[in-house]
Amino acid sequence: MAEKKERKLVAAGESTKASAEGRKYKEAKPVGNAAGLRVGAVICWIVAIAFEVLGFLIYLEKIMISWLPTLAGIIAVLVLDLIFVIIGSILWKKANHIDPASEKNKVKFFLWNNMGVIVCIIAFVPYIILLLTDKKNKLDKKTQAIAVVVAVIALLIGGLASYDWDPVSEEQLAAAEQTITGTVYWTQFGHVYHISEDCSHLNRSDTITYGDVDQAVAANKSRLCKTCATKYGIEGVATNE
Repeated sequence: MAEKKERKLVAAGESTKASAEGRKYKEAKPVGNAAGLRVGAVICWIVAIAFEVLGFLIYLEKIMISWLPTLAGIIAVLVLDLIFVIIGSILWKKANHIDPASEKNKVKFFLWNNMGVIVCIIAFVPYIILLLTDKKNKLDKKTQAIAVVVAVIALLIGGLASYDWDPVSEEQLAAAEQTITGTVYWTQFGHVYHISEDCSHLNRSDTITYGDVDQAVAANKSRLCKTCATKYGIEGVATNE
């Protein structure tokens, strides 16, 4: 690690400078406050549900917007609903990587890590059911079909964006923090963190972020590189097997 003196390290948010090897090194951002992120997520989800209710009122003609066609109003509400669902889910997943739930209770662990998906279902499925089952035919069939398709697409996009594809448990984070106490490295689009900056999997990356394990996990790099684990004989830490 003697070559570390040759680097020009900068704090996150500042412009990076190339190292002697041609790479750029960037210090990881602080992990943030999980409670604050969860509050932000809940607020976004409440706003999303409010837009869903507004969509119901527009469809049922309880609210009339003279300058906006009904279909355009429904689509606008669905898009806004989707935006706030996704923002809330991103904040919630970020909080879960800072302060993860224990996997001892499998049901709670699953629900906690899929809260965004649950909210997405609540935000769109009732509206889809209304559009498909309303017998009063407030919309012509073509308009109704378009509204259903838009709602289904919003549900799929929101569900995929809200799902945590690599959840972290309290036990996994604790094991990583206890086992790996030094600096780790990762890339912007990678899914793992590395113990060595010379890991072959980092060779194609021009910019390397460095920090502690908790910072790596907070940045959604929740698993240790399998190559690094094998090289240094590390066990008991989640890897990208």
